[in-house]
Amino acid sequence: MIVLVIVALAAATAAALPPVARVAWWLPSVTATGALAVAGVASVARSTPVTGVPAAVSIVLCGLAAVFGGLTLAPSVFRLAPTVSGTDRDDDRPDTVLRGGLVIGALERTAVVVTILAGWPEGIAVVLAVKGLARYPELRRAQSSEYFIIGTFASVLWAAAAGGIGLALLR
Repeated sequence: MIVLVIVALAAATAAALPPVARVAWWLPSVTATGALAVAGVASVARSTPVTGVPAAVSIVLCGLAAVFGGLTLAPSVFRLAPTVSGTDRDDDRPDTVLRGGLVIGALERTAVVVTILAGWPEGIAVVLAVKGLARYPELRRAQSSEYFIIGTFASVLWAAAAGGIGLALLR
């Protein structure tokens, strides 16, 4: 069962990497989400805690899946969410992009998965508070605040799922 978890976590991580061929915009997110779901089911289906090298590999892969697997999730959610002005969802919307979002999202997912794996889920509140305070000046526009909330929720939920898989493996 642990082999299935490791393979599924690796697939969730790899699904977010840039594709070598042109694929549908939704495919990486759906693949990563499916792989994370398989890892989650397999992690709770086993009967004993994982220890030793398999535990270390699983925890590292949980972290990688949280950080890299979530890369495609927020942009996919943005494409699905209708805009305030009702404009076409396929435009690039360069005026609404929050600068540094890719890096901040990766750091946010790293912090969330680490707090969960460390047994300190309260740390998620600290992460969100710091992010909110840092982004506050940029959130005055309606679409910026909308993107901030949607992106943050998608990112945190993804990282929490990956961290939960790690906790399930260790218990």
